[in-house]
Amino acid sequence: MDTRDVTTGGAGPSNFIRDIIEEDLKAGRRRSVVTRFPPEPNGYAHIGHAQSIWLNFGLAREFGGRCHLRFDDTNPETEDVEYVEAFRRDIRWLGFKWDGEFYASDYFEQLYEWAVQLIRDGKAYVDDLSEEEIRAYRGTVTEPGRPSPYRDRTPEENLDLFERMKNGEFPDGARVLRAKIDMASPNMKMRDPLMYRIRHAEHYRRGDAWCIYPFYDWAHGQSDAIEGITHSICTLEFENNRELYNWFLDHLGIRPRPHQYEFARLNLDYVVMSKRKLLRLVKEGHVAGWDDPRMPTVAAMRRRGITPEAIRAFAQIVGVTRVNSRVDLGLFEYALRDDLNHRAPRVMAVLDPLKVVLTNGPETPETLDADYWPHDVPKEGTRPVPFSRTLYIERDDFREEPPARYKRLAPGRSVRLRHGYVVTCDEVVKDGDGRVVELRCSYDPGTLDANPADGRKVWGVIHWVSAAESLPAEVRLYDRLFRVPNPDAAKGDLTDHLNPDSIQVYPHARVEPSVARDPADTRYQFERLGYFWRDPEDSAEDALVFNRIISLRDTWAKAAGDGAPPKAEPTPAPQRIERRDPTEDLTPDQRERLMRYTKDLDLQLDEAVVLVRSPALANFFEDAYAAHPNAQGVANWIVHELLAVKTPVEALPFGGGALGRLVALIDDGTLTSRLAKEVFEVMLETGDDPRAIVERRGLEVLDDRDALAPMIDDVLAAYPDKVAQYRGGKTGLLGFFIGQIMRQTQGTADPKLVGALVRERLDASG
Repeated sequence: MDTRDVTTGGAGPSNFIRDIIEEDLKAGRRRSVVTRFPPEPNGYAHIGHAQSIWLNFGLAREFGGRCHLRFDDTNPETEDVEYVEAFRRDIRWLGFKWDGEFYASDYFEQLYEWAVQLIRDGKAYVDDLSEEEIRAYRGTVTEPGRPSPYRDRTPEENLDLFERMKNGEFPDGARVLRAKIDMASPNMKMRDPLMYRIRHAEHYRRGDAWCIYPFYDWAHGQSDAIEGITHSICTLEFENNRELYNWFLDHLGIRPRPHQYEFARLNLDYVVMSKRKLLRLVKEGHVAGWDDPRMPTVAAMRRRGITPEAIRAFAQIVGVTRVNSRVDLGLFEYALRDDLNHRAPRVMAVLDPLKVVLTNGPETPETLDADYWPHDVPKEGTRPVPFSRTLYIERDDFREEPPARYKRLAPGRSVRLRHGYVVTCDEVVKDGDGRVVELRCSYDPGTLDANPADGRKVWGVIHWVSAAESLPAEVRLYDRLFRVPNPDAAKGDLTDHLNPDSIQVYPHARVEPSVARDPADTRYQFERLGYFWRDPEDSAEDALVFNRIISLRDTWAKAAGDGAPPKAEPTPAPQRIERRDPTEDLTPDQRERLMRYTKDLDLQLDEAVVLVRSPALANFFEDAYAAHPNAQGVANWIVHELLAVKTPVEALPFGGGALGRLVALIDDGTLTSRLAKEVFEVMLETGDDPRAIVERRGLEVLDDRDALAPMIDDVLAAYPDKVAQYRGGKTGLLGFFIGQIMRQTQGTADPKLVGALVRERLDASG
């Protein structure tokens, strides 16, 4: 039996990729393991990404290797730093830590040089065909493609055109660079694939430095090679791409080359995974944002109350296979319930309150002792539950005319109050419209731990809360966003299949008072109702908001032809949740501070709101800003880095000034963002000043030409054969030499300076 612990991020039971890695190490084909998680920053991470994160990081951790986080950011029109930060936040929350942070956009210069090499070798050409013409010339799976009329341009002509493309002489779409491979290849990916397109768009990291951008298929394999990835793990839709990636690497002379292995991507019933479709749901207002708890994103699952342990457990249940299939959503829900069953104490809440007056009830409230845990959960603990003359029960737990097999309260019937007494309904009070507004009941004080002495029938057990002592709350019941198992394949528009009951809001719920003393992130089982926790965005001490994480059991009818959930009992009319104005509940002082932050300091609204809500956090920010007047830079670090560690600022071992000095080291070029994160982690552990940490550990960006020169000379001397190959025309080896220097300096060298110095020495006469 395999005993790997999924909760620590291990890869879990054996799978074919794990077996490959184990055999590679055993046979000596690899001495170490380097994997990577390579998202495109054009949306938020979803449950499919979570499985890939679990696999890549887990395998690297299990075999004592490294896992890189690399953003394949080659499309300036769809990518944004918001998505970068979201992925970083989600990976940390899932329980993983990357060993290096990389960006394909950092390799643009090297990719350009490699493209020039292929052009010189007659393996790439500039094409003037339009997008539609290229598609038509490519052929079909049963018919070969046709060569472009521009395919036979000379290398000199192609080099001239490609440089002019880079220099911005042509408009968007006027020309592309293509690899010259085989227009008759049975693999459509090999039919002269596109390498570069013209886009006069600003890149979120590179600004307007480039107006030509590499296609994903051109950048991906080389990026793996630059980083020394040993096992490049992709999903099955990239299986045909492997031949192309290898072709590029082979014709560039890059060794050793990474090996790609494909596994089946996660396809989950009632869920769409396409970031393009998820973005559409956000933009068109079908959901309240990327973190709307009905979305399959990691941010949404975190806000809903799902734990990272449950997501990792689900990834292990699904496993890793080579065969595409759809996964029953019930498996995911099982993982959630299994996790929460041993995590969530039991309390009582009433969603749709109906007033009950006990005519013989106690004049002063009595306190009952109720267990937090059922007998099958090996935990102990109780909480006091006030029992008073006036109670609330669920409106659905009473029927004037009970149907057959109805086992709850009705006129003349008796039921047991959970953890309490047996009560009998004696009278029903209605308003002028005939609606039941109150029940008058009597209770039997001798039935706290016993059945009625007179032997009368007790019809069932219902939950309740004391009217005076219970806490008001808004409760949101979330369900599946789509009502058909495969929304991608269903006829009609995607939005035609949205589940109109995916959220139901109960604005006047009541919760037992014991929850007031619990930490805000406590998960509960509201007895008979499901698992819940406080919404981290909207809930406040004086205005509680609870999200349902998952119901107690699967209520969806498997046999229903349209996939609609059955409604065994009436429920309130569904309400669509709207994103609240983040400033609506700010105090006058907070609003004044917000105005100053957004107007005078030009902070973004969302980050400014986070800061002003906490006086301690705002003071910390102002101390940091006083030390280094880059308001947005300081705010970014506080909101996206500092808050992620979940340590109150009052408990930090350093003050705001130290964080400001850390941001200053980034801005003045002393530290890269990656090195700054290393310094930040040491600050959290020791409280030391960032400058002292940098000096003690030698973490400054190495940009001293005199210091780098001997290292470069040593590397060139160690690889004379590769120097000769470079000077013989294999200029793609430049990346190899840069990589050697970066490894020697543990990533601290300025890569642009290294590239310039290496090229300068290589281009000098030998």
